[in-house]
Amino acid sequence: MDYRVIKENDLFLLTDSAGNINENHQYGLGLYMKDTRFLSKFHLKINDADPVLLTSSAEENLLATILLTNPHMEKEGELVLWRESLEIERKRFIYGGVFYEKIKLKSYFPKKIAFTLSMQADVDFNDMFIVRGFQTGNVGKRTGQIKGESSLTYTYKGADDIKRATRILWDKKASYVDEQGEITFSVELNHQEEEEITLMVQPQMGEDTNEDILSAGEAFSLLRQSYKKWGKSSTKVTTDHPTMQRLITRGLNDLRVLLTDVGFGVFPVAGLPWFGVPFGRDSLIAALQMLAFNPEVAKGTLRTMAAYQGTANDPWRDEQPGKIMHEIRYGELANTNQIPFTPYYGTIDATPLFLILLTEYVKWTGDLEFVQEMQMTIDGALTWINEYGDRDGDLFLEYHQESSKGIANQGWKDSGDSVVHRSGEYAKTPIALVEVQGYVYQAKMGIASLYDQLNKTNEANNLREEAKQLRKKFNEAFWMDDVSFYAIALDEHKHQVGTVTSNPGHVLLAEMMDEEKLNKVAERLVSESMFSGYGIRTMAEGEAGYNPMSYHDGSIWPHDNSLIVLGLSKANKQTEANKIIKGLVDAAGHFEYDRLPELFCGYSSKLDKPVKYPVACSPQAWAAGTPLAFVQAMLRLFPDSTAGTIQINPVLIDDMNELSVENLVIGSGKLSLTVKKEGSETIIYVKENTTKYELLSQCKVRAHVG
Repeated sequence: MDYRVIKENDLFLLTDSAGNINENHQYGLGLYMKDTRFLSKFHLKINDADPVLLTSSAEENLLATILLTNPHMEKEGELVLWRESLEIERKRFIYGGVFYEKIKLKSYFPKKIAFTLSMQADVDFNDMFIVRGFQTGNVGKRTGQIKGESSLTYTYKGADDIKRATRILWDKKASYVDEQGEITFSVELNHQEEEEITLMVQPQMGEDTNEDILSAGEAFSLLRQSYKKWGKSSTKVTTDHPTMQRLITRGLNDLRVLLTDVGFGVFPVAGLPWFGVPFGRDSLIAALQMLAFNPEVAKGTLRTMAAYQGTANDPWRDEQPGKIMHEIRYGELANTNQIPFTPYYGTIDATPLFLILLTEYVKWTGDLEFVQEMQMTIDGALTWINEYGDRDGDLFLEYHQESSKGIANQGWKDSGDSVVHRSGEYAKTPIALVEVQGYVYQAKMGIASLYDQLNKTNEANNLREEAKQLRKKFNEAFWMDDVSFYAIALDEHKHQVGTVTSNPGHVLLAEMMDEEKLNKVAERLVSESMFSGYGIRTMAEGEAGYNPMSYHDGSIWPHDNSLIVLGLSKANKQTEANKIIKGLVDAAGHFEYDRLPELFCGYSSKLDKPVKYPVACSPQAWAAGTPLAFVQAMLRLFPDSTAGTIQINPVLIDDMNELSVENLVIGSGKLSLTVKKEGSETIIYVKENTTKYELLSQCKVRAHVG
């Protein structure tokens, strides 16, 4: 990865590996808040020259560390600074809406040296959509700079009439400050002597600007405390499988980075650098993956999505009443309605996924009061599914783009070439996706089970009847006898889009396949054409649209695999599930920081290492959540507060002999246990169970000793 990104709440910094923001860089480097770039240049120099990069690391999620040194410097034959005389350490983090950079300078030259350190800064206040080249439009203008004794502030008045400013501060006396943005410090150091300079950058929006900034030490202490609190509030997992352990730890830490709160509780944004916003499908699925680790995140996600539920018929935003949003943006172009992301609702699956997450959250926690809090949202979502999502009354949810600046394909595979016939022709909308019908079935059956608990018998029965009809028609319309698999979709003429893809794997979680079809789907998913050795491809090798380098037509997406794995586990297909888990664990060891990326190419594992996809978000929420879903799948852990039971029938992957979980939040209590392979048996040792739910298992269950 040749960029570095750090984030806290809704502020993130994207730099090159040396820590610089260079103007006009292809990656759109910068400091961003609310979809606006508050730094477009931030470039460190020693004696007006670029330092030499030694190492750069963002392994510790809350802090990026970059180590540099000086090049050899002579002027007219005279030595200015011997090469590698200086150690330059850049440490940066974000807290309280402020970006902090601590620059430590240490001399290794045997005599006293003198040099200048300068930071060249600038701000364009560009909307993120302009930075990324997706859009041009009417924008505001810079209104000047204000130079203080130890600060420099750039100001801007947007086309949306919002004032924006970037305030740069420093804690050492500068020898020179140029209003155009160059801040220079004169430094003298003896051998082994150190000097530290701290720069702080505070983006500001609107009339209310907070001038008070915490010291770097205090801010970092509070940031670290928040990470410790996150660790303590989340389920702890330990295993004797080193790669899996690193993957789980990395996933949890990455999800902490991606947490944001826009006023309704914490939830995971989709991914960095470009999707650090509320994102219907991605946020909901990531929260679903996290249920075994931190169910409160699901609550924050549901409240956030409910707050933005559609209320009107607005083709510009692909909005209808009751629909759950796709994505919201806060920049100048959105605020002036030049783009429809305020929010934009062009997603066919977020609404049923909302209902699924709500159901699963309650199954884990027993929080029926939350169902009552969400009742209007539930009613709206179910009405949208039946009246708007099903455009023609055939029981299937279909999508069709109305907005001129919206998204054409509105499932999770949202690229323009992702729904393709065996002939190679792209399917035309309205399109009914296979996995979405599974989501609707699962959503209706789930809400029905909650209504049973709330004595809403008629509503529960009606939902079950609707689900039953959908199941029957689904198996008739989507099943392809010639290949013993489900079609990815039905096109505008209700013809099957017959390409073999990973999409039907999501339907396993819905439990709407009969046993014969389920067996054939499970077998096909792990066949050589679908399973690369590192994961299930999005499209089977040999299909007309197959391309291992594509975004959605042959690549491997960890989150896609994780949902399939959970479904296989639920369907008692653990051999297949564990095969997929092992493949992705093997792949993870080849990526930086043992981090599963958003996606990677679908080439066979016979190449001995996975092939990176050219541009992928990292960290990315549902990729980070994938190893957490693996833990649940290996434990085959499915609590159900409506029945007062916890199903657990663990089957650990090969090379793993022990797996412990502590402080699983289930119901109003906690569950802690250790699973061990002992000979041919798998035994569950229960350390703590204050859930008041009955533990149901086909394995031996014993009290924990020691």
